[in-house]
Amino acid sequence: MPPVSLVTDTTQYLPREVIERHSIHLVSLYVNWNGRTDREADLPDYDAFYDYLRSGADLPSTSQPSVGDFLAVYEPLIERGDDILSIHLSGGISGTVHAAEQARQALLEQGVDEHRIAVIDSRSGCAGHGFMALAAANAPGGLAKKAAAAHALREDLQLLVAVDTLEFLRRGGRIGAARAWIGATLKVKPILTIEGEMQPVERVRTSARAFERLIEHLRQRKEDGCDAFGVQHTSAPEVAERLAERGREIYGADPVILSEIGPVIGTHTGPGLLGVAGLRSELLGTV
Repeated sequence: MPPVSLVTDTTQYLPREVIERHSIHLVSLYVNWNGRTDREADLPDYDAFYDYLRSGADLPSTSQPSVGDFLAVYEPLIERGDDILSIHLSGGISGTVHAAEQARQALLEQGVDEHRIAVIDSRSGCAGHGFMALAAANAPGGLAKKAAAAHALREDLQLLVAVDTLEFLRRGGRIGAARAWIGATLKVKPILTIEGEMQPVERVRTSARAFERLIEHLRQRKEDGCDAFGVQHTSAPEVAERLAERGREIYGADPVILSEIGPVIGTHTGPGLLGVAGLRSELLGTV
């Protein structure tokens, strides 16, 4: 049975040490800001970007990887004899997964067996497809069994995010079904999830209530049988740590990840996003 290499894009924002521990290969998206274009994977930290985003200057833009970017990762893996499982940001948010599918097709046209490469649209984002990649990396067996493990985690996954404002989603055109809230609700704190695209869950009036709503979600997931949790944020480390501390009280353990969301997603959500997920270790495996 050939080894299976895991590939994701940079928008899962797992900690670097987790990516390295599981030998996950990254394909980078791009952010265009302050007169320059950067590969997200090359940014050492995100502080300068979020300072720029807050400044009120022109809204940055983002770009998906090219087919060539995917081939540059896929081809060496195929040449050394690996199968490939490639899991990506929802196609309802980005064309990234479509570029991955095009790269796969290009390799099939060169004679690569179709059973050696599988591409999965996570219909999620940020830690969502990162957790799917971890589930696959931890699963024994070949490509089909690892893909099944990723799908099993996705079926159970419930991400909840609180954004400080819908303004960035509106300006960036990534607002999805939450567009119905535009207008009078720009001043409220939206609670959203990612199911293919951004989906509205609830509107609350204050940041404090949004914070408590995320805690309620973690508590409910614990009652449903989850035994682990993760936290992500955009340029809000202190609040994210408070959220993690409340999660520790509920789960009796540290979060499996506590990480910052980078510029590609941050462009479209703005600073101040908080996201949580309750997880089942039996589906996720070790982090």
